[in-house]
Amino acid sequence: MEQSSASRRDFLKASGASAFLIIKPELVRGAGKEVLKAGLVGCGRRGTAAAADFLTGNENVRLVAMGDVFQDQIETSLALLGDAAKNPGIQDKIKVDPEHRFVGFDAYKKVITSDIDIVMLCTPPAYRPMHFEAAVEARKHVFSEKPIATDPVGVRRFIATVRKSEQLKLTVMSGAQRRWFDDYLETVQKIQDGAIGEIVATYARFFDIARIRVTVRPPEWGDMEFQHRAWYPFVWICGDHMVEQHFHSLDTINWVMGTHPVKVVASGGAAWRPRQEIYGNIYDHMNADFVYPNGVHLSSSSRQYPTGSFSQVDDLVVGTKGRSNCHDLGPSKGQTSIWSKKPYVQEHIEMVKSIRGERPYINQGTIVAESTMTGIMARESAYSGREISWDQIMASQQDLMPKTFDLKQKMETPPLAVPGVYKFA
Repeated sequence: MEQSSASRRDFLKASGASAFLIIKPELVRGAGKEVLKAGLVGCGRRGTAAAADFLTGNENVRLVAMGDVFQDQIETSLALLGDAAKNPGIQDKIKVDPEHRFVGFDAYKKVITSDIDIVMLCTPPAYRPMHFEAAVEARKHVFSEKPIATDPVGVRRFIATVRKSEQLKLTVMSGAQRRWFDDYLETVQKIQDGAIGEIVATYARFFDIARIRVTVRPPEWGDMEFQHRAWYPFVWICGDHMVEQHFHSLDTINWVMGTHPVKVVASGGAAWRPRQEIYGNIYDHMNADFVYPNGVHLSSSSRQYPTGSFSQVDDLVVGTKGRSNCHDLGPSKGQTSIWSKKPYVQEHIEMVKSIRGERPYINQGTIVAESTMTGIMARESAYSGREISWDQIMASQQDLMPKTFDLKQKMETPPLAVPGVYKFA
């Protein structure tokens, strides 16, 4: 799963890798079978599911610390994890005492500085670069949900931290779960070995239902609290559908091609989303034409329409000798759903094996950053109406993160991007 050396060099040049860091002796891989303790940062639905998968897949592991901006998120997460009917067999691995349930914007720091070995980063993606940097500085192994940022500045910050994590031999596992799905693993390898001939074209579709987490805003919520509770409709914290959800298809095609695209032209808009606060400022559809270094194109479409609309998630790679949907040449011959639970658990099994030295070292930081930036590049092309190259997006100074954090803070939502008016910088 290593990316091309040229691709890695591009990232290292842009990220400004730091000098070698001294690793603590107790963090050397393969130390033994001792209990590995994890802390969860971000206790929403995805974070709760990730914690359950981690505990389900491994023995001698514990969940010992949790942090979130909201107290109710922690309580709800603990209730779900403690429900033996929904998450059987993990209850005796949950050891989160009240003193290790941290609330607030600095909760991640308190989780990270707890007596843990692994940090699970599962907040909305805008916070990933900041949290990942703190985790690596504290010499913790990391499970990082995808995507890893919502803007180019964040991606570069993440990549600079990846270099430190590699020097320290810290395991970094991403939430790109298809990379641990047997059908995908075997199929992608066969494609790369020439099973369908030379690749001439690729396609990706991610047609999904709209993610509306808040339908009515309570009057007591400040702007920042509302945007955190709702989060998906806001570009700064979500990244738009092309970045946050379509990531999986973009990551799959990058994996097949062995690198990232060199340029993109994209278009999109909001066809059905009303201009109301709860719908934020993301697009509801986007189409992109990516070009890879060898001239092969990826025709990519992502969409989130109301419940009841057509839904389909699929990819297609066309070769001179055949075609593949990227998981039809594996053990189940494409009969297992891509939503199978197995790869979600398997990624945590492989992470723990890497930490314990039972398998080759894993650090997926660079590949998940490349796939994140692929989506951001397309979003910025669609928003601005311009063709954007990889070099341009890597040099962009766009930084969407707020500079101060308070749940009562005033935060006006930027208008929906209009090509010709919106400026890419």
